[in-house]
Amino acid sequence: MAEFALAGAPGRGPGHPLLRRPSGWLVLALIVGLHLLAADELLSDRFGWGEGEKAPPRIEVAFVRELQQAAPAPVAVRAPAAERALPSVTPAPPAPASAPRRADKPAPPPPQPEPAALPPPPAQVVAEAAPAPAPAPEPAPPPPVVEPVARVAEPPQPAPAPAVASAPTAEPFEWPPSTRLSYALNGYYRGPIEGGKAQVDWLRSGSRYQVRLEASIGPLFSRQASSDGELGDRGLSPRRFDGEQKQLLRAPRRWSQQFGPERITMPDGREIDSVPGVQDEASQFVQLTWLFTTQPGLLQVGKTLELPLVLNKRFYRWIYEVDQQETLNLPFGPVATYHVKARRLAERGDLTPEMWFAPSLQYLPVRILLRQDESTFIDLTLSKPPLQAAK
Repeated sequence: MAEFALAGAPGRGPGHPLLRRPSGWLVLALIVGLHLLAADELLSDRFGWGEGEKAPPRIEVAFVRELQQAAPAPVAVRAPAAERALPSVTPAPPAPASAPRRADKPAPPPPQPEPAALPPPPAQVVAEAAPAPAPAPEPAPPPPVVEPVARVAEPPQPAPAPAVASAPTAEPFEWPPSTRLSYALNGYYRGPIEGGKAQVDWLRSGSRYQVRLEASIGPLFSRQASSDGELGDRGLSPRRFDGEQKQLLRAPRRWSQQFGPERITMPDGREIDSVPGVQDEASQFVQLTWLFTTQPGLLQVGKTLELPLVLNKRFYRWIYEVDQQETLNLPFGPVATYHVKARRLAERGDLTPEMWFAPSLQYLPVRILLRQDESTFIDLTLSKPPLQAAK
């Protein structure tokens, strides 16, 4: 590389002969560019900033209706008792079991007393038949026999079936249909950030799900994230996460994570142990929605819950705390929410989320605040009612 030194060697003039011609600078620029390209590829391999494998294809759906506010209905979920405290529906089975017993017991007694009471009158009539034969027709009326038959038929009718039918108050949990959330994006980073947009799509096909997040601030910045996985008793189980960030005058940055049953492959190729319920950058919001839907008792001021989370190249155990109840005045009307904050020691450059969940909108996050510090943050606020696909 000494040949390209600008300070010339003795007898060779002020510089290398190649640099004395205009084309020489072009060759030098090409060589430097190749070196930078090689360095960028090295970073891509080391830190996962390259294309990597292609992300799973998008689940295609059609959003056909707006989600309107409504009071949440009680939900029952099949899950391990040690993990959830759900609305109990176990009192229902004893009711039908006791109903037949009440129907069987009253039925036998009525026929026994009535026949026992009927024989004495005919015996008295026979004793008085010698002096006066005229009253003989009186003891033989058939109506007394008809009355006990009617009373025997009555007990089965008041069966307690209506009470049994109204006993269960909680419905089996059903995953919501595919949903689109549209947000207005504002914030502050070395100056005000205004006019940005963000969109979160919850997509479902059978037991497979996708969460896709897109955010942009004009041509200056854009970020995409997608989570692909399966639905089960623990909520969302990510299988793959893909992220991409573009910034003006910078090369795109891409990264991915693979979630296996026992190991997680990080963007730099390292593997770490997996834990039950672990989430990624995009799935965490929907996982919290699922937790609050199936366990509404968690959404009370002062309650906390732990969520294992993998972000970029690190594993965290975030503690979420329900901070307070708050009504947000959104463009389509006021919405009652619960403010939930992540409580952890953030490392330099990390974003700590705060979320506002609305029980009247299927516990969806209607506001998401990502804060790096007091003067650096991104604020996403729902700009219109969520859209949903047909069930």
